Amino acid sequence: MRKHLKIFSGSSNRSLAEKICQYLQIPLGKSYSSKFSDGNIYVKVGESVRQQQIFIIQSGSAPVNDNFMELLFFIDAFKRASAASITAVIPFYPYTKGDKKDEPRVSIRAKVIADTLEAVGVDRVLVMDLLPPQIQGFFKVPVDNLYAMPAFVDYIRQKNLEDIVVVSPDIGAAKMARNFARRIKTPVAIGDKSREDHSERAFIENVIGDVNNKNAIIIDDMIISGGSLFAIAKSIKKMGARDIYACITHGLLTGKIIERLDDSPITELIVTDTIELAPDKCHPKIKQLSMAKLFGDAIRTIYEGTSMGLLFDEE
Repeated sequence: MRKHLKIFSGSSNRSLAEKICQYLQIPLGKSYSSKFSDGNIYVKVGESVRQQQIFIIQSGSAPVNDNFMELLFFIDAFKRASAASITAVIPFYPYTKGDKKDEPRVSIRAKVIADTLEAVGVDRVLVMDLLPPQIQGFFKVPVDNLYAMPAFVDYIRQKNLEDIVVVSPDIGAAKMARNFARRIKTPVAIGDKSREDHSERAFIENVIGDVNNKNAIIIDDMIISGGSLFAIAKSIKKMGARDIYACITHGLLTGKIIERLDDSPITELIVTDTIELAPDKCHPKIKQLSMAKLFGDAIRTIYEGTSMGLLFDEE
């Protein structure tokens, strides 16, 4: 049935690729990549892909530039090997913060990523929780944006929490928070966040909404050093919040974030496996949910040419 479908993995998130293939009950394609002493990257496809529908899985995680170049080289290799179509499965899209020209003489980096993928020959892109969503408009090829929210909602429901408030750390994540709150029928609180510069230090000026004596669920698309998350968590704890959970799709988890998590009032940090969790980032407070089934269903839908809308749970 799927003799023309092949899935390959770059080096950024092989564990997710293996889970997707296990779910779809197909073998992971053979491919190789290495890095020379001068920094050059080498890739090779280890089997025939002629007239096959190819899905190459590669997250835009650290080292970002190396992983992105590896993805480009794989797309080029598939193209030159006569693949019928190439879909780049990028669970975490890199450079999303560079989505606009908000200062003089700066690059719109997310647009450059899109242009480069198209220039090398990608036919379709599959991502998860792409924020801001208008990045989809940077592409001329189809872009499918999956959502981790249903998995987060199911996980939180299993906890049987009472008196819940959903919290957005800033206005940018407010839509995600409202959608989450609508599904579990709870109120929303929104943080008024500011930054003084391009550092990852965040300051919460105020929180709009009632969090006193409530179990708080903080919603956001990514966590890097944790500046926004820990700032909003401390603020709502001072305002009387009880247990604090954080549901964040992309867990980049850089720097001394584990030490900061230990010192924070957060009860549990829930992330997905769009980014592979490094061994030194495993922690009792961190729970990772796998998105393999959702990505597997999306890949099967694209391959079979059926409606992607069937994957979106609209409760």
